[in-house]
Amino acid sequence: MTGTRQSERIDVAVEHPANPQHGEYSVNIAMKLAKQLKKPPLVIAGEIKERLHRHPAIAALFGRVEAVAPGFVNLYLDFGKWATFVEGNPSKAAGEIREKAVIEHTSINPNKSAHIGHLRNSCIGDTLARMMRSAGYPVEVHNYIDDLGNQLADTLVGMRHTPADGTYSRFGDFCWDTYAGINKAYKQNPELQQERTEVLHDLEQGTGGTAWLGLLVAERIVREHLEEMKQFGIEYDVLVWESVIVRVGFWTQAFELLSTTPVFRQETEGKLAGCWILKQAGDDSCESDADHPDHQADKVLVRSNGVLTYTAKDIAYHLWKFGVLGKDFRYRKFADKLWSTHEGGIRKKRIGHADTVINVIDHRQEYPQAMIKQALQALGFDGQAERLRHVGYGVVSLSPATAEGLGVDISEGRASYPMSGRQGIGVKITDLLDRMEQIIEEKRSRKAGLSSRSIAAASIRYYLLRFHLQTEIVFDFDQATEVSGNTGVYLLYSYARACSLLEKAGYDQSETVRLGGLTDQERGLLRQLAYWPETLHAAVEELSPNRLCAYAYELTTLFSHFYATCPILKAEGSTRNVRLWLTLRFKETLKEVLDVLGLPAPENM
Repeated sequence: MTGTRQSERIDVAVEHPANPQHGEYSVNIAMKLAKQLKKPPLVIAGEIKERLHRHPAIAALFGRVEAVAPGFVNLYLDFGKWATFVEGNPSKAAGEIREKAVIEHTSINPNKSAHIGHLRNSCIGDTLARMMRSAGYPVEVHNYIDDLGNQLADTLVGMRHTPADGTYSRFGDFCWDTYAGINKAYKQNPELQQERTEVLHDLEQGTGGTAWLGLLVAERIVREHLEEMKQFGIEYDVLVWESVIVRVGFWTQAFELLSTTPVFRQETEGKLAGCWILKQAGDDSCESDADHPDHQADKVLVRSNGVLTYTAKDIAYHLWKFGVLGKDFRYRKFADKLWSTHEGGIRKKRIGHADTVINVIDHRQEYPQAMIKQALQALGFDGQAERLRHVGYGVVSLSPATAEGLGVDISEGRASYPMSGRQGIGVKITDLLDRMEQIIEEKRSRKAGLSSRSIAAASIRYYLLRFHLQTEIVFDFDQATEVSGNTGVYLLYSYARACSLLEKAGYDQSETVRLGGLTDQERGLLRQLAYWPETLHAAVEELSPNRLCAYAYELTTLFSHFYATCPILKAEGSTRNVRLWLTLRFKETLKEVLDVLGLPAPENM
């Protein structure tokens, strides 16, 4: 076909038809080209059909191609050819050379126990890392530790002034109450906030008793956070401590680089007089953001008193992530396979130097992330700015019933209630896991295989992943602890059922399979199995773990329908062989999906 201008972009939709009679794929390109080629869409579809018939890659997998009104091109998989192809070509992209990705997630303030909002961040970030590794990318996972922030300072001040008389099994729970207590005390005695300023100064100086106490508290909390995350299969490669960024001169180097650009300047008048700011393109002054005080604050990199803002340190950190800062960290082992930045550590050349940087931070941090991108662009690092991706997500709030159970006043009748560390309102990760474990234990008739705690962790992880990223999760204890429907428990039981069927059948994988005369349930399951590689690819491109959850749920639902309507162990001859082969394909594909989602694949439950 000729007549199109190469500069014109055509958006082509390749869809999975809802009706299997329309094939496994349907393409609308003919209708997109009709106006440009000045031909009827059906005629163009016919030309495309003939070309596809002659294409060797199409012939290798598809049985037929059809052009149908008003101009769709429908493609029908030959499942016999597909089965042969799949067994010789695993879906994982092993051996492919990809660019390195650094993924930062979790990054919880090290001042108290973590809550379920933090866990959503960690589950998203860990799944993104698994997705990209499965697709062949080298991935390095960072956890940023803000050990110079207000939150840690508040906890330290609280230890001096607020009693915590309860019995605590974990240090983080003690700090949870201490942090909430000092924030109440600030309201009653505002002068205490001056002490926080002094503690912040001591932490930044890094010497003296307060700095040592801050280090001890932060390290103890971080270790508790790591232990909690490990129960959900979440691990990290590097801990990056904010204090090290400051003390090894990363900001000094970044300041020198930014000083050569016209967008970085010191204000001489107005509310921000004396502050070093990152000037916006087209702005005459920071006052243009008067309607957005948070945005105005995010532009400030150095306050008038010389104190660095979080954004400043983050810019220096990202220049290092991309390997363009001109300075590097030293490292020491923090735990098995986990490195931590440390002034007295050793050099490691392979850490950092990312081609792509992915930051998992809730959607409220969109503007500070834009500031980092702008700083990269101002310094001439346009390619790096383009490859900085912010994965934002909706926050986790509490349902009225759950909020009331935590002692929140719900008389306003709101649809949801935010968690607040300052007020001590939230669902701690460990408390949720304990409760879910108890529910699983009570509902299990058999106790073989995976522990109830492991099942509980898998169920919680899946619950936090299955929502669209931009969706605010209104957390409800009853909903989150369901074990039927679209849940992690349902996926695990389906996998275990497939394992049990294959074990009982003593299935011989070397037997030849002929996929002819398939039932609707068999064909439906086959179609979903065939869609797995492209689903993984799309999820990686979009950075959307929830797409994998939707795929997994549909796959297990189709297998349940297949299992209910197509006898497997009682079938005979080639029919039995085909159904066992389908069960094996389901098991192997679901195993890949569970691995990427960070869920266990139990052979029995």
